[in-house]
Amino acid sequence: GGDVTTLATVSPSKLGSAKVVCKQTGVLCGSQIFFEVFKLVDERVKVECWAKEGQTLAAGRTAFTLDGPMGSLLTGERVALNFLCYLSGIATTTSEHVKAVRHTKARITDTRKTTPLLRRLEKYAVRVGGGVNHRLGLYDMVLIKDNHIDSCGNIIEAVNAARKHWGNSFAIEVETRNLKEVQEAIQSNVERIMLDNMDLDTMAEAVRLIDGRVETEASGGVSLNTVSFIAETGVDYISIGGLTHSTKWLDFS
Repeated sequence: GGDVTTLATVSPSKLGSAKVVCKQTGVLCGSQIFFEVFKLVDERVKVECWAKEGQTLAAGRTAFTLDGPMGSLLTGERVALNFLCYLSGIATTTSEHVKAVRHTKARITDTRKTTPLLRRLEKYAVRVGGGVNHRLGLYDMVLIKDNHIDSCGNIIEAVNAARKHWGNSFAIEVETRNLKEVQEAIQSNVERIMLDNMDLDTMAEAVRLIDGRVETEASGGVSLNTVSFIAETGVDYISIGGLTHSTKWLDFS
């Protein structure tokens, strides 16, 4: 229905300018979407970005300047900032976790715990922050989790069923809850084994048993306080739902 406040209070002929300032240190993400919002609102708005996507900005840094019809600046302002603050928050949180494990081989990855309709943007922000993406949806990888295993009977039967149905069309990952299941997953010759909610000693023993034969992924109970200890067990990946489902926004104004 349009911006009823601006239509009533700002003359269409009035010009204006603005700058977007980062109010706390963090990683810039969402520049292209910021441009796109104003392109959709009014192509006469000139937007300039003064930082690179993925760059760490200090508090007080100007990220964008804008010039054009004042009404269009006001109409697009909040939508553009919403995307910028949200995606920059995800990128910043991801970057913090990546830095915490940089003394190891572990890579930080996301999950499907994403906001409905925004998954592609959120997973993009994880990449900007230095992380890597797990599967995008249910359709691009076989991930046999505890409920699938319980339904089939055991890991070996579940993996055999997946291979019988799909052949080699998809990589297969199996979730394991204990060392017995880790042994079953090794025997199944899958591409990745998830070590779910294991304590550090059990996880380290699982990594020793797997011995580099397949990729390993730690999952569950990961925080910025624990991620470095998890990485030091020798896992290849650490998946963190909190990168996307509970990240604080980075403050821009």
